[in-house]
Amino acid sequence: MSRKDDFYNRAKQQGYRSRAAYKLKQLDETAHLFSEGDTVVDLGAAPGGWLQVARELTGEDGSVVGVDLQRIKPIDGVETIRGDMTEAETRQEVLDSVGTADVVLSDMAPNMTGEYSLDHARSVYLARQAFETSLELLESGGDLVMKVFDGPDLQDLKADVEEEFEYVREVRPEASRKESSELYLVAKGRLTAPVREGDELEVEITDVGSEGDGIAKVEGYTLFVPDTEAGDVVTVRVGDVKPNFGFAEKVGA
Repeated sequence: MSRKDDFYNRAKQQGYRSRAAYKLKQLDETAHLFSEGDTVVDLGAAPGGWLQVARELTGEDGSVVGVDLQRIKPIDGVETIRGDMTEAETRQEVLDSVGTADVVLSDMAPNMTGEYSLDHARSVYLARQAFETSLELLESGGDLVMKVFDGPDLQDLKADVEEEFEYVREVRPEASRKESSELYLVAKGRLTAPVREGDELEVEITDVGSEGDGIAKVEGYTLFVPDTEAGDVVTVRVGDVKPNFGFAEKVGA
């Protein structure tokens, strides 16, 4: 049996609306996307296979919202919004409805023309719409998953995403068709810190942590600085940046 038939038949047997449900299951197994009670927004959600999986994995206390140009048949416990994510009006409706989210998903794809370069460029455009929306929706530490067709513009998109998340991976789920150029960018750990890796700034050490590193605050964000003591005022270079804290070294130390 072909892989296409296998996932298609499994979806029918298990009550999923599309074989794509297994892509999201595999992405979750790889990247640990969902927790009980999460708020999830799915862009390009029709016919609703990803919504079904997200609802299962976030539980009764979770909140799942799906957005698509096409009508999505009702799913228990899932809210749907009908609209075009490339239009500001739809994006604002999503922001107003959701507020903040823990996970943003995008399985959006362009209408295929069969011309590789055009289909790739359009997929990158849609992925950027999802990325920009995620920056407005995601809580600190939140995750983003978005489909894109492989091609020359992928690395520029990935580089932009890497600036806003702790790390980004390219994942090709087994459930994707073998001949497809689709892949998923999985971005983990939305960074809302006021600093980025490589920044140099002057800070005051206000405390010392349990591991002996000095602690500085930058707009409420915690930086750990080795070899410093409370009361020191030092110039530091930011190194590793996490969603809720980061590390820096004294310049010239």
